[in-house]
Amino acid sequence: MSAVDEVRVWDPLVRVFHWTLVTAFAVAFLTEDEWLDLHVLAGYTVLGLVGLRLAWGLIGTRHARFGDFVRGPRVVLAYVRDVTRGRARRYLGHNPAGGAMIVALLVFLTLASFTGLLAYGASELAGPFAGAFTDPRWVEALEEVHEVLADLTLILAGVHVAGVVASSLLHRENLVRAMVTGTKAREV
Repeated sequence: MSAVDEVRVWDPLVRVFHWTLVTAFAVAFLTEDEWLDLHVLAGYTVLGLVGLRLAWGLIGTRHARFGDFVRGPRVVLAYVRDVTRGRARRYLGHNPAGGAMIVALLVFLTLASFTGLLAYGASELAGPFAGAFTDPRWVEALEEVHEVLADLTLILAGVHVAGVVASSLLHRENLVRAMVTGTKAREV
């Protein structure tokens, strides 16, 4: 395929955001209590990236804006049904299921990060919520909620990867490559 047959879809900010977020979440998830300083740094990075993506979703390039890919539940469910039947429409930007997954991941990443900050404040007396929860029962409860949210986020990430693979196979295009290069075939 020549460069003429390709169109720029993902701007550099979206691509760098995506892969940096993958890395930061993986580091946070894998370090947990073992390397707390690294875990906290990765968590702050995730939270900062989510904030950046929320802003870019409002003011960014065409396919980065939420208005380009966030759809209602009926459209998302219809798209998923069409995928299972092997006849889903191809989208140049995110498809409706991908848009729903982005929203879900942003919500769960925010919740996991926020509860991490609360747990950090309670257990280590550090961060923006240092000492906000002095009862030891809060420490355990906040840490448990944080871990559950992180596990659910990992599950969502796995579903996201499965969706990327399914969509890549269905439309005969390499979506991982597109998130690296920023380009997709104009038509397949």
